[in-house]
Amino acid sequence: MPPRGRSTINDPPVFDLIVERELRGQRIDSFLIRHFRNYTSWRMQRIVRAGGATIDCAPASETDRVHTGQRIRLRLLEPPDKLLAADDAPIPVLYADPWIAVVHKPAGIIAHPTGEHHTRTLANVLQHWVDQRAPWRGLMRPGLVHRLDRQTSGVMVIALHHLSHRRLGNAFENGRVSKTYVALCEGRIAKDEGTIDWPIGRAQTGQLVLMSARGDAIETRAACTRYRVLERFDRCTLVEAKPATGRNHQIRVHFAQLGHPLVGDEFYEAFGKIKPLRMAGEVDDADEVEGGGIATGLPIRRHALHAERLAFAHPISDLWLEFSAPLPEDFAATVAMLRKM
Repeated sequence: MPPRGRSTINDPPVFDLIVERELRGQRIDSFLIRHFRNYTSWRMQRIVRAGGATIDCAPASETDRVHTGQRIRLRLLEPPDKLLAADDAPIPVLYADPWIAVVHKPAGIIAHPTGEHHTRTLANVLQHWVDQRAPWRGLMRPGLVHRLDRQTSGVMVIALHHLSHRRLGNAFENGRVSKTYVALCEGRIAKDEGTIDWPIGRAQTGQLVLMSARGDAIETRAACTRYRVLERFDRCTLVEAKPATGRNHQIRVHFAQLGHPLVGDEFYEAFGKIKPLRMAGEVDDADEVEGGGIATGLPIRRHALHAERLAFAHPISDLWLEFSAPLPEDFAATVAMLRKM
């Protein structure tokens, strides 16, 4: 179970933990930072050296290793030292328990800090969300076990405990998760359903981390996307896509290679072509619209991809769970407009 804590007004918080089988044999600092993920090993070693930890009521040293069933008591003598900046932004939470949370990620937000983006990411928003539900700020750290592209909206599951993080990660890696997307593609796809199984690797652009299903892609890996047509419009096709693998940009690359890139895709064109990459600060009036986004002639101003459903076994109870998120406003308005055209 997650650690149970207590404290008085002026004393540091105290937590009791039982060593899980999965963490047996680890050094005590390694064991503790699995439970308190906003602490570095260096900071936790300082706390142990200062007498902040016991193993079965005996003082612990930083070289001690833990074994299954032992009771660890920790006094958090120092604050966390790798705490994410908490961002108080709204996030629709579809489900939460002590082990996981399931959220509806909005379009336009990246998964976690990277490069020049250190705030306003999903991880920052989730840090604020978990801080509001914990007795002390920084006690918990949300664990992202999968990602959605910045402009992709939809369902994501978040780990709230080291054990659920590990088991969910294994489930995603081994294909034991069912993912269903809705995509709006350019052109009219002829077949009512099909399977796209072209391998995907890095594109030979020399810039960014773009992917390709062309024969000259670098370090390709097997990729499989199953799809069925939901609705055809004059110049677009609405499809349901189920990726059996989890390659970067997989759905976008596969449909672009098929000759039907996603409406509003900023990178991928038909048959494996990559759109010209603009330098920072450059604006192309043909592609950009006022206020940001991609000019599509439709309400949606981003690539038209939404993670509609996610199903998986709960990492602790093993109960099969299914979650869904409705099309966001820009996507729904686009579909409604196309039906009237």
